Amino acid sequence: MPPAASLPHRALALLNALRPAPQAVNARERLRVLLGAGIGILLAGALSQTALTPGLPWLVAPLGASAVLVFGLPASPLAQPWAVLGGNTASALVGIACLHWLPLPPMAVAAAAVALAIGTMFLLRCLHPPGGAAALLMVLTATQDWHFALLPVALNSLLLVLAGMIYNSLTGRRYPHAQQAPAPAGAQVAPPRFGDAELDAVLARYNQVLDVPRDDLADLLHEAELLSYRNRMGRLRCADIMSSPVITVEFGTPLAEAWTLLQEHNIKALPVVDRVQRIVGIVTRADFMRAAQGQRREGLGERLQALLRPSPSTHSTKPEVVGQIMSRQVRVASADRPIAGLVPLFSDTGHHHIPIVGEQARLVGILTQSDLVKALSHGP
Repeated sequence: MPPAASLPHRALALLNALRPAPQAVNARERLRVLLGAGIGILLAGALSQTALTPGLPWLVAPLGASAVLVFGLPASPLAQPWAVLGGNTASALVGIACLHWLPLPPMAVAAAAVALAIGTMFLLRCLHPPGGAAALLMVLTATQDWHFALLPVALNSLLLVLAGMIYNSLTGRRYPHAQQAPAPAGAQVAPPRFGDAELDAVLARYNQVLDVPRDDLADLLHEAELLSYRNRMGRLRCADIMSSPVITVEFGTPLAEAWTLLQEHNIKALPVVDRVQRIVGIVTRADFMRAAQGQRREGLGERLQALLRPSPSTHSTKPEVVGQIMSRQVRVASADRPIAGLVPLFSDTGHHHIPIVGEQARLVGILTQSDLVKALSHGP
């Protein structure tokens, strides 16, 4: 038993749990929904009344709940055309079947009709909450005519779906809200922060019906993750996380000396600067490997040694200094630039190091993938 002192806190927590959740929709969206629902019901009722023979009801009550979903939650899996049409129609058939085949008290028949309707909707992949009301309506009104499930239930549902397709499209909502197709092979897309397998594993562990399409859920999670990242990283500047001082070389630095610096300090790149510390290029291990490919030797190690060995003559057919193999196109960033803007350079374009410049474009540091990972791990 919990201590008596905790009971008020438990009661308060229960009351907070019962509070209605805020709805993050503005007045314009609310107006769009209520107008759509009204127009949808009006059209479905008017057209059904025209098509049906006298004496049949021209609207069924569960259609009002269907209208809330179709116009208020057009992205919901529970509001898609097959869910509306199949859910209402199949559930009505289940309710009528229960009246015919279950010799039970009315209350038990009603309970069985709702439960079996839900099971049928799961089986047919058309789960639709108003379907439960459709099954219950058949029992409460003692409707035993099988045709009633088609006229008016299926007709009402079909007309409401058609109205939803037109109205939602005209007001900027995708309906039907089909799952987005995978990107075609070879398409340039940003790498996801989590994959389909991870999302599917979490959904399987959650093991509940979600009132949101899977693709929209993935998009929302990605956007929330990106916003969280931007909020955490927004205050950090390159100067806050860069490595400094920087080991540099000049245009005329011998290749052997530059290679020794890379090896001794276990780094992948050396900025090439002039006498006033302005960037003129960058030399990486990959630049050495490419230059070594041109040496006439058997193995890569021998080719690299031949590249680093100074030529004894005054004229040479191979590169001798850093300036001859360096990359002249260098991506740099200012010291006060937010690091959030540099993440795509590392994640999408394959950059491993970005020189950081300060006043008068002079080198003040270098930002590496390791620096960025530390910042992302610890936050501001």
